[in-house]
Amino acid sequence: MDTVVGRPAHIAPAPLPVALRKLYLVRFAFAVIWAALLFMTADTLGPLSGTLLVLYPLFDAGCVVVDMRSARTADGAARRLSVNIGLSVLTGIALTVALTSGIPAVLRVWGVWAVTAGIAQLAVGLVRRRMGGQWPMIVSGAISTLAGASFFLQAGKDGATLTNLAGYAFLGGVFFLVSALRLKAADRKS
Repeated sequence: MDTVVGRPAHIAPAPLPVALRKLYLVRFAFAVIWAALLFMTADTLGPLSGTLLVLYPLFDAGCVVVDMRSARTADGAARRLSVNIGLSVLTGIALTVALTSGIPAVLRVWGVWAVTAGIAQLAVGLVRRRMGGQWPMIVSGAISTLAGASFFLQAGKDGATLTNLAGYAFLGGVFFLVSALRLKAADRKS
């Protein structure tokens, strides 16, 4: 190992598609587990559902930080990714406050986040489309935008639950899985 005392040797980062594929697989696994747990507690706001709700956008922010570090010099998505980080952190804070007001408030906050994060995801997917494997991200961003509007409108109805948020997260996870598989296929072709 070639090191200077206290500093490890420089290891070249993985190519962007490889790093994204791994990140997308982690996001898929997290979304599936998160959706299952939220689905079990979707009728009420309790300690578990509240924790899950705040955790999701914060996990998203963390994943976007990893994505941004992987893509720092590889593509032009960094600015769009940094917007997504800010949106997700603010959403985590807003959800913490909304939890004290009930499910309708949570749905409104989640809806606004889904719209804005969907637009950001769509923009990043468009910037990266030549890399391959990004069409699922583009479609997911568009669906997120529409779903967010739906959550916001659902908040005004009697008997609103968090069940649709679990479905939203699961579907988003599936899009990450499809994108990871498409990136792997695109990497094999190159």
